[in-house]
Amino acid sequence: MELAHSLLLNEEALAQITEAKRPVFIFEWLRFLDKVLVATDVKEKQKKLVEQLTGLISSSPGPPTRKLLAKNLAALYSIGDTFTVFQTLDKCNDIIKSKDDTAAYLPTKLAAVACVGAFYEKMGRMLGSAFPETVNNLLKSLKSAESQGRSEILMSLQKVLSGLGGAAASCHRDIYKNARSLLTDRSMAVRCAVAKCLLELQNEAVFMWTAELENVATLCFKALENSNYGVRVAVSKLLGTVMATALIPKQATVMRQNVKRATLEEVLELMAYVVFVTTLGGQWLERNFATFLSHVLDLVSHPRATQTHVEAVYSRRCVSFILRATVGSLLGEKAQIAAAKDICQAIGKQMKAVEAVVNDANSENKAGAADVAASQHVMVCALQELGSLVQSLNATASPLIQEPSIGLLETVTSVLLHPSMAARLAAAWCLRCVAVALPFQLTPFLDRCAERLNNLKTSPEAVSGYSFAMAALLGGVHQCPLGIPHAKGKMVVSIAEDLLRTAAQNSRLSLQRTQAGWLLLGALMTLGPSVVRYHLPKMLLLWRNVFPRSLKELEAEKARGDSFTWQVTLEGRAGALCAMRSFVAHCPELLTEDVIRKLMTPIECAMTMMSHIPSVIKAHGAHLKASAAMVRLRLYDILALLPPKTYEGSFNALLRELVAEFTLTDNSANTTTSLLRSLCHYDDSVLLGSWLQETDHKSIEDQLQPNSASGSGALEHDPSSIYLRIPAGEAVPGPLPLGVSVIDASVALFGVVFPHVSYKHRSVYICVQLQMLDHFAECVKQAKGVRQQAVQLNIFTAVLSALKGLAENKSTLGPEEVRKSALTLVMGALDNPNPILRCAAGEALGRMAQVVGEATFIARMAQYSFDKLKSARDVVSRTGHSLALGCLHRYVGGIGSGQHLKTSVSILLALAQDGTSPEVQTWSLHSLALIVDSSGPMYRGYVEPTLSLVLTLLLTVPPSHTEVHQCLGRCLGAIITTVGPELQGQSTISTIRSSCLVGCAITQDHSDSLVQAAAISCLQQLHMFAPRHVNLSSLVPSLCVHLCSSHLLLRRAAVACLRQLAQREAAEVCEYAMSLAKNGVNITETGLEGVLFGMLDRETDRKLCSDIHDTLGHMLSSLAVENLSHWLMLCKDVLAASSDLASIVCKDEESEKKDEMDDDTMFTALGEEDKTKPSVAPRWATRVFAADCLCRVIMLCENANKAHFDLALAHDFLVLHLSDLIRMAFMAATDHSNQLRMAGLQALEDIIKKFASVPEPEFPGHVILEQYQANVGAALRPAFSQDTPSDITAKACQVCSAWIGSGVVSDLNDLRRVHNLLVSSLDKVQAGKGSSSQLYRESATTMEKLAVLKAWAEVTISYYIFKCLKKFNLSSIRLYELPPDSLITLVQPELPSLSRLWLAALKDYALLTLPAEFATQLPPDGGAFYTPETIDTARLHYRNSWAPILHAVALWLNSTGFSASESTEETAAAMPSSQKRATSIMLTQTPGPPPTTKSLPELNKDRMHLILGKSYEFRFLCSPRPEEPVEHVTSCLQALHTLLDSPCARIHIAEDQLLGVELLSVLHRLLLTWDPTSVQLLVTGVVQQIVRAAQDYLQEKRNSLNDIGEKENPLALGEGGESGGLVPGKSLVFAAMELLMFILVRHMPHLSSKVSDSPSHIAAKSHLSEESARLVAATVTILSDLPSLCSPAGCMTVLPTILFLITRVLKETAVKSADNQVPPPVSAALQGIKTIVTLPTVKTDETQNQWASLIRSTLPVTHQQDFCCPVLDEVSVLTAIALFLWSASTEIIGVQSLQNGCINRFKNALNSSDPWVQAKCYQLLLSVFQHTNRALSTPYIHSLAPIMVEKLKAVERNRPTNNLELLAVQEGVKVLETLVALGEEQNRVQLLALLVPTLISYLLNENAFASASPASKDLHEFALQNLMHIGPLYPHAFKTVMGAAPELKTRLETAVRASQASKAKAAARQPPPTVHSTPTIKLKTSFF
Repeated sequence: MELAHSLLLNEEALAQITEAKRPVFIFEWLRFLDKVLVATDVKEKQKKLVEQLTGLISSSPGPPTRKLLAKNLAALYSIGDTFTVFQTLDKCNDIIKSKDDTAAYLPTKLAAVACVGAFYEKMGRMLGSAFPETVNNLLKSLKSAESQGRSEILMSLQKVLSGLGGAAASCHRDIYKNARSLLTDRSMAVRCAVAKCLLELQNEAVFMWTAELENVATLCFKALENSNYGVRVAVSKLLGTVMATALIPKQATVMRQNVKRATLEEVLELMAYVVFVTTLGGQWLERNFATFLSHVLDLVSHPRATQTHVEAVYSRRCVSFILRATVGSLLGEKAQIAAAKDICQAIGKQMKAVEAVVNDANSENKAGAADVAASQHVMVCALQELGSLVQSLNATASPLIQEPSIGLLETVTSVLLHPSMAARLAAAWCLRCVAVALPFQLTPFLDRCAERLNNLKTSPEAVSGYSFAMAALLGGVHQCPLGIPHAKGKMVVSIAEDLLRTAAQNSRLSLQRTQAGWLLLGALMTLGPSVVRYHLPKMLLLWRNVFPRSLKELEAEKARGDSFTWQVTLEGRAGALCAMRSFVAHCPELLTEDVIRKLMTPIECAMTMMSHIPSVIKAHGAHLKASAAMVRLRLYDILALLPPKTYEGSFNALLRELVAEFTLTDNSANTTTSLLRSLCHYDDSVLLGSWLQETDHKSIEDQLQPNSASGSGALEHDPSSIYLRIPAGEAVPGPLPLGVSVIDASVALFGVVFPHVSYKHRSVYICVQLQMLDHFAECVKQAKGVRQQAVQLNIFTAVLSALKGLAENKSTLGPEEVRKSALTLVMGALDNPNPILRCAAGEALGRMAQVVGEATFIARMAQYSFDKLKSARDVVSRTGHSLALGCLHRYVGGIGSGQHLKTSVSILLALAQDGTSPEVQTWSLHSLALIVDSSGPMYRGYVEPTLSLVLTLLLTVPPSHTEVHQCLGRCLGAIITTVGPELQGQSTISTIRSSCLVGCAITQDHSDSLVQAAAISCLQQLHMFAPRHVNLSSLVPSLCVHLCSSHLLLRRAAVACLRQLAQREAAEVCEYAMSLAKNGVNITETGLEGVLFGMLDRETDRKLCSDIHDTLGHMLSSLAVENLSHWLMLCKDVLAASSDLASIVCKDEESEKKDEMDDDTMFTALGEEDKTKPSVAPRWATRVFAADCLCRVIMLCENANKAHFDLALAHDFLVLHLSDLIRMAFMAATDHSNQLRMAGLQALEDIIKKFASVPEPEFPGHVILEQYQANVGAALRPAFSQDTPSDITAKACQVCSAWIGSGVVSDLNDLRRVHNLLVSSLDKVQAGKGSSSQLYRESATTMEKLAVLKAWAEVTISYYIFKCLKKFNLSSIRLYELPPDSLITLVQPELPSLSRLWLAALKDYALLTLPAEFATQLPPDGGAFYTPETIDTARLHYRNSWAPILHAVALWLNSTGFSASESTEETAAAMPSSQKRATSIMLTQTPGPPPTTKSLPELNKDRMHLILGKSYEFRFLCSPRPEEPVEHVTSCLQALHTLLDSPCARIHIAEDQLLGVELLSVLHRLLLTWDPTSVQLLVTGVVQQIVRAAQDYLQEKRNSLNDIGEKENPLALGEGGESGGLVPGKSLVFAAMELLMFILVRHMPHLSSKVSDSPSHIAAKSHLSEESARLVAATVTILSDLPSLCSPAGCMTVLPTILFLITRVLKETAVKSADNQVPPPVSAALQGIKTIVTLPTVKTDETQNQWASLIRSTLPVTHQQDFCCPVLDEVSVLTAIALFLWSASTEIIGVQSLQNGCINRFKNALNSSDPWVQAKCYQLLLSVFQHTNRALSTPYIHSLAPIMVEKLKAVERNRPTNNLELLAVQEGVKVLETLVALGEEQNRVQLLALLVPTLISYLLNENAFASASPASKDLHEFALQNLMHIGPLYPHAFKTVMGAAPELKTRLETAVRASQASKAKAAARQPPPTVHSTPTIKLKTSFF
């Protein structure tokens, strides 16, 4: 392929390759040439290039090649010299004129035609002189050409017209005359080509939209007969554009010729509406909507449009499509509101006319009756569009409801009394749409309908209409998150009961009341189990009573009653079954075995009744058939939902009934099921044409599908659909006519039941079907073949349904005879002329193979098809059996069908080359794609031949055979997937890769959208496996162009591909997309992201919108931080639409002036205005997405760089855009749309949290958010208005608490603005239940109230933190710059009522979280803030709020010292009576006596239990819940900590030791599930509090024993008693140790022998992080406190463990650091050792020996050298040794080995090279030497003093050079001085003889002093001071020493004199260093 990449065709290389590969080589060269021509100077090589290219014309090029060839030739002339262009043109004309009509010459002719078209398109008027001849030539050939030629000539003519423009006027009429007759050509491709050619012609040919306008319309209508989808789209585009041009011609054309323009009325008569309106644009529609609406609605009232019911439904769907496609997508929200007003007026006008006819006493008025009948269809269209409009506008539609002049509700409600059921249902549906869009209207609507239903009970229309409305509204509740009040359910039940009860009283109303009653009960079920649970017993009773109880009753019933009674009875039973079906579908949780058993009673009666119905119909008339069919439909529906085993006893009768149903045994109509397509595989859409379901025209294309009544769905076919959920992708529910629905239901139920039938019966049913088919085949003559087709279709659908059921149930098909009969049935259909049946048969065959799963059976099936395909020559057999092979492989997979792979592939490759039949090619290629897909890697050996064939076909098959090209695209995609990641490789794989790329290029360039979509998905696969080889610079622009395609599947494919590309290469994608902006294509300066945001406003397809969201999300994640301004601007532009819509007003004078614009200015302005700005302002859903994007940008910036929040550092950082962020959040938070308000409040909260502490550099001491106080207040205020939904108020409370707690506001009055909002909400909470008119479910009120309490809790927590910080003077947080106590003045007044409400909320939650077995303890009338009916939803709201509330309560109780009591009056004031019952419930108590009977201590105890209970509950029930936020855990732990701060709580927990143990075990469990160190730190804090509480309590008990003077030893109190045993589960110490050990091992795993001995353990010890070090320190501190809780014996039990852990921690963490800092764990360990060795409890007589041995075994651990830790901190170890020596001296004296070890450690330290170690060693030795017990100190003095003296003497030779060395000497001297002082008088002279000479040796002479270092000088001064001090202290001894050595005396005197002289000289000098110079670095904690 690389050889093809040259400017000139490499003819040598071409000659060397095989004949088969040459077309590919030439195509690849032309592709390369197409890319490089534009950028190359071709003058030198032009001649040769022209020669090569024109030579290719005669080489029979295929369609893609000729297209590229023509394009390149034209491009070559347009950039190079043009002198040979006429010569080439003549050559082409000669080829076209040629009389050679052979098939072999055809490609050459077509290539010449293509070249001519390309020349004119590119060079236009340059070739003007030659055009008449060219056109003539083409038109002549057109007459004799075959279909390919006709298409190609027409396309060329289109290009000629396009290139020449007005210059071709002389030929316009000729072209028109020749082309128009071809609009009805038998070839669809030709019709499309003509339509496109005429579309081009109408741009300049004025006669087409003036004189010929009528004829063009007539031609277009003829062209639509027997057309396909492509023709319909092309022709409608032609007619619509001609209509638009006729109304508003292009200005240039009008200037040239004086034209008479058509009027709007004339044009509208031509009937191509959507294209017409789209061409004229949204603004035109806005101005002319009233006229347009009236015309379109008139269409549906025309008698010819509604001759039969199905035709009427079709007409309605067409009109609805017109309105949706224009009003729905072309108009912005403002204009849509105006359109809704117009529709409203149209409905009102129609309704007035209807009322006039109905009220007319003269019933003879037949014309009037016809008007009423016609008006129903107008009503349905208008109401459906109104409903859709309001639903799409969502809350933005509120002005429509609020403006009385529009009267929308009155108008729609009036239609509920329309005589026609269809109109009444449409009005009900419209009300449902309004209620879903504006949920605050739902409850008032229901009340109004209930009231009217009661008032108008005697009107059949009113009963029917208002019950429809109520049912529709109930069905819409699931779309309103806040729901409706629970009482509405009771209201509906009572109305329904009343209707059913009174039905028999008035025969005129019987039918309507019965239907209405059951309809309401069915709708009630959609409210779900929480409502239905309360009414279930009543419902079961009603159902039981509708049906006869026994066979006897049934017989008696048959004997009596007339036809009307039977009709009412059947309708009642159908209604009851329908309500049951609704119950089973919507309340599966209530379907217990008992309930199912009770349901089966009426259902079995219904099944029995079915067999008796035919005789009833015989007796009373055929009009009962419909009612009977409805009963059957309802029965089949409910049985399909119930488990089949519940009715297995009735299988026989049921299956007979079902088979009779779908084989039309008792049905004269040839009705077919609608399920067949849905049961076939999605991938077979290319064969079934079901891809039409995925176009923008789905709703009207459905009508052309072949099955019965296809696309004729309408509400009146099944009123129950008014309350059911709408099927995905439908705008309005459209149940099919009853006849089809019953067959569909029977087929579906057959599929459910069949897998559960025993084998014996199965074969019977399949044989029955076989016999029937044979019977029909023989008996039904050809004339009646339609019925045969219908039965076959139904049977096949049932078989497929059954096989699918078998596969899903993992069942098998049964014995051989069943398989045989099923196989015969299926194989017979593979040769059926109906393609749908063949497709179904193939699918059934595959499913059978899957179900049977036996190799022999599969082989038999495959062999049968192989044989057929080898012998058969007819298209039908070949297509059917080739699909059979594909389906076999699809369902059995590569492994199961591997042995047939070679044969299958070879046969299908051969069939695919059958150029005579595109149909065979399509089916065989489709099957091949299935085989490639299912075989996976096993197909690798066949990739090359398959790929070669695919390329050959792509280059030769005519483009008009689009299905073949679609299947080639599928094959290509499957091959790419099979080769997979291999495609990245080099060498051999590169051929496959380049072939794939060529294949993609050909399909990409195809004219059909589906083929292009296949190409995109192939490139997407390629990009996944070999990203480097996909050229994004060409792919991305082509994808961007497809975003504007009119074909949904192509837009979907383009966005899906962009989504994948944006995941990896977002920046490149955006960059390549921007290259289109220069070419003026659909990309503007906002780039691809702007286009995607725009698409969100137009697209309604869910999959597409989801992919757009994802694509934008990926782009945002990759690019937003780098390009912040651009993305924020994009979001701002989208959100700005909110402020535009904020005030929607009626037409003002300006708009009236616009209406008066004269026509000239109107049509000149048109066109330009549409292109400059987006067609519609961003809709609310897009704005919500933009607000979400805003939050994501903030989060991305935070994760990327903290500098985004620092104004001092900012360049393009987020902080610079703060005003924009606030503005956007404000716009969103104050919008009409509730979803947008939520998103805006969320954004506001994010902004507050992220920017709260960002300082304002220009105003020190202020933060940047301060300037936006007014904006925040204004954004929050609307959320607290009376009519705001609860969820928004709840969110706003959260934002309020974030704002108040953020500390931004420094002025109390400013703070009050937001604070007042919370105060007003608190008043609402205190108003209690049921005080306001309830619009939503009770749990919505719960949510709001709890949100308010949570917000207050968070503010209160901030207030207490402030108090705490003030206490410790830590006001670093800005909140605390508020005036003193200002926050307190806001919170304090509310605390009394708040505290009670908080406690009530906690009590509620305590009850709600009780395990299920305690459900009986729940109060029957609910809690303080929830009602019993809404427990499940309320629980969620409590779960979100309880943690901060708990923390706040703990803080409040702690601050009041538990002294606040609840007086009766206060309680009464704070809570209504309904709440009082909750005030004294403890966690495990049943409701107790009233609160007033409790004393304060009891109350406090209750509160303690409640709070501890809540904390426990959280741990027991919530800790495993991963979704629980970490904030809840921390709040809970902080609450516990706070609680245990108060003496009252500490006493309570210490008194009840089990409570403490329980709490510790809960904390332990918490640590197992929560890892963060912050949580562990909080846990240790709580543990410490518990231990301290126990310590205090124990000490108090010991003190009281001492005071009483008991004989008993107070120390013996404590855990362990006399025995020393600790009982797990009861011992606080044991529980604490367990927990602390867990924490230690988590951070220092090697402490656990289990961990360190495990093979996976790595010996290296990791360095502890700062947080871990703090945690370990806290743990050690608590551990050392635990022995104080034990008795002496208990101490001996725990101390070995505790000492082991502490010494190990010490050795692990005492690591030498550069700055000699002591780590927290070391500090804690040393302090812990000190605490333990000084414990009074350990030194009793009984434990003395144990204690001694414990100390003796602990000390060696301390001082032994640990070889794996060489950099141990000596100082810490020595400190530990010193602590033991100092505090446990008696235990150690006389143990020689210990003594030697310790002395060696000190010796090492004295000899250390580190002066710091020396200094600390001297300090510690000082403490040892000074020990009161001389038996301990003497050995140390004897061993270490000599070394010290030697060390200090050596200083003379090696003087200190720095302060540390000086410090070491000073500390050593101090020790020597101490030894002198300790010595006895008689030894003093010897001791001074050691000290004094040493000190004198430190003195410098005068000369040396001047040049000495500072440290050396300081030593001199220090020595001198000490000598001056010693002399007077020991005068006699001093004199003796000095006298013995005169040279010492001389040195000393010299130094003294020098010192005095220097003092006299410089009095101003600094005094010398004092004797006791302090060490420069201290230990953090003093241990002595």
